[in-house]
This record gives sequence, C-alpha cells and structure tokens, in this order.
Amino acid sequence: MKLHELKSPEGSRSTRKRVGRGYSSGLGNTSGRGEMGQKARSGGNVRPGFEGGQMPLIKRLPKRGFKNPNRKDYSIVNLETLNKFSDGTEVTPDVLLDNKVISNLNNGVKILGKGQLNSQLTVKANKFSNSAKEAIEAAGGSIEVI
Repeated sequence: MKLHELKSPEGSRSTRKRVGRGYSSGLGNTSGRGEMGQKARSGGNVRPGFEGGQMPLIKRLPKRGFKNPNRKDYSIVNLETLNKFSDGTEVTPDVLLDNKVISNLNNGVKILGKGQLNSQLTVKANKFSNSAKEAIEAAGGSIEVI
C-alpha cells in the first residue's frame, strides 16, 4: 500500500446538502425548513427549555432546600481503612490516591473514626473528626492538618 492509494471507507464521506438551489435538487423553495413559523425564518429559533408558552418543566417542579455554592466536598477515609499501611508510614492524600483508597482528592481528605486502628501512623489530612484524632494518638501515631 502506498500513500496515494489510500481511500476512505465506502459511505464515510458524503457531499454536503446545498439548500435553496432549485426544485430539482430536492432542497429548493423552503430549503428543508418546512413552511412558515419561527423556525423557518433566518436566525429564528426558540431558546432551550421553551415549551411554546406553556409553563416550562423547570418552573413546574418544586424547588427545595439550599445548595451552598461554596460547599467543600471532602474524600472520606475511615480508620479501619488505614490498617493496610505498616507501622511508621506517613499517610498523605497522595499516598491514599496512589493506593486507591480514595478515587479523587476533591477539596481534600477527611479522616473519620469508624473502626479500630492497629498501626502507628503519621497521618496528614485536611480534616479529622475528634474520635479519629483520639484513636490515632492512642495507637501511638500523630496527626498533621494540611
């Protein structure tokens, strides 16, 4: 095979529709836009969500609660998950990410106190629950808030 012998697969390339070029083209007169109305006009169309003057769905549905735009979403790690690390290990968010304990960093990592901690670790995270702090220090480890 040579460069000049290359051809695109059959049916992968089609000629563009040339509208408004006479009746015999099949796309003359109204140019495939139907008849009359807002969408037949040049530059005419309706905005997204417009339902012909009917009350749009987004306005018909009830709105509830408050969504805080400044909410921080932490990746959560429980103490029992930290047992997979050996004694003396420095556990950071990057280490947790590399070992697939968390799937993404979001706004940081929060350590919660569910389960028992058996190893002596240095844990660095953005937030700690009080029970997690006590458990890590009771196991002989230390915490550091990033």
